[in-house]
Amino acid sequence: MTPYNFGNIWHDAVQGDQASIIGGAIEFIRELEQLIQCLESQKRRRLYGDTPRPVADASAPVVPATSIHEPPPQGHEAAPFYVSPSLSFPGAGNGDGAAGAKVMIDLDACGGGLREEVAENKSSLADIEVRVLGEDAVIKVLSRRRPEQLIKTIAVLEEMHMSILHTNITTIEQTVLYSFNVKITSEPRFTAEEIVGAVHQILSFIDVNYTL
Repeated sequence: MTPYNFGNIWHDAVQGDQASIIGGAIEFIRELEQLIQCLESQKRRRLYGDTPRPVADASAPVVPATSIHEPPPQGHEAAPFYVSPSLSFPGAGNGDGAAGAKVMIDLDACGGGLREEVAENKSSLADIEVRVLGEDAVIKVLSRRRPEQLIKTIAVLEEMHMSILHTNITTIEQTVLYSFNVKITSEPRFTAEEIVGAVHQILSFIDVNYTL
C-alpha cells in the first residue's frame, strides 16, 4: 500500500467517525429539546392549577396530555397513540418472552415502616426496572432509541398521575438509558409491577410502529 492510498483511507475513516459523532450529538440535542418542552408544559399546568385528568373508563382510550411530536422517519407513517388507563397487565412479563420479577424489601429497620417494592422486565425490547418507596419511585429504561420514545414515555407517566421530579438521559450509539425520579400522586397508587407493565406497553407500541 502506498502512502497516498493509506492517506485516503485514513481521511475517509476520520470523516466517517466525525459524521457519526455529529449525528449522535444532533439526536441527543433533539431529545433534550423535547424534554425541556415537556417539562415546561408540566410547569405551566402546575402554575395554572391544572391537575392531572382522572382515570377514565377502561373502554375509552386516553390521548396523552403532552402534544409534542417529532416528525416520523422517512418511509414510516405516524400511527395514532393511545394509552389504556385500565393497565390490565397479567404481570411485569409481557410478550416477547419477557421475564418479570417483583420483590418487596422491608425497610422497617430503618424506621417509618416503609416497604420498597421492586419490579423489573428484561426482554429483547428493553430492560425496565421500577423501585417504589411510598409515593416516590425511580424508573429506569434501557432500550434502543426510537422516534418520540422519550415524549410518549413521559406522557404515559403523566397519565398515571406521576409528577416527574428529575430525568437523566444517557446515550451510547443507538442505545439510550432513561432514568426518571417521580412522585406518585394517584390514589390508590400504582404498584411497581403496574408501572413496569405500562412502560413496556408503550415501548412495544413504539417499536411496532417504527418497524412498519
